[in-house]
Amino acid sequence: MKAKAKGAPSASPCRRSAQRGFSLLELLVAFTIMAMSLGLIYKAMGGSARNAGDLVTRQQAIMLADSLLQSRESVNSQGWQESGTHGRFEWQASTELWGQTAPGALALHQLNIVVRWADGTATRQVLAQTLLPQRKPAPGEPAL
Repeated sequence: MKAKAKGAPSASPCRRSAQRGFSLLELLVAFTIMAMSLGLIYKAMGGSARNAGDLVTRQQAIMLADSLLQSRESVNSQGWQESGTHGRFEWQASTELWGQTAPGALALHQLNIVVRWADGTATRQVLAQTLLPQRKPAPGEPAL
């Protein structure tokens, strides 16, 4: 039997030791999957940030509408018609007689507050409604 020298090639030249590392194809597939995943994550995070900004703006509009609702406890017989701006918001307040009033009963007016703002190419709005009593004229004040 022949002795094999140390460091000499093995008997079968086709046989190799286990391959180490990744092939170029495996790296390309992994990189593509990672890039697509990051793209989806960035898109989701961007949408969340945009939605948070929209919610803050809507909350500000609701607070303005609530403030306008709380600014009056009653209206005169002519009602209340007014509009204005507050920062980026435009608002409009209007009342109309609500239902029929029985003789001697206190008349009610429906107060409608509309707050609008521009959001890119769209116009957004918040509507708030409540009922207000009609104020009775003070002594000496003409009834309208």
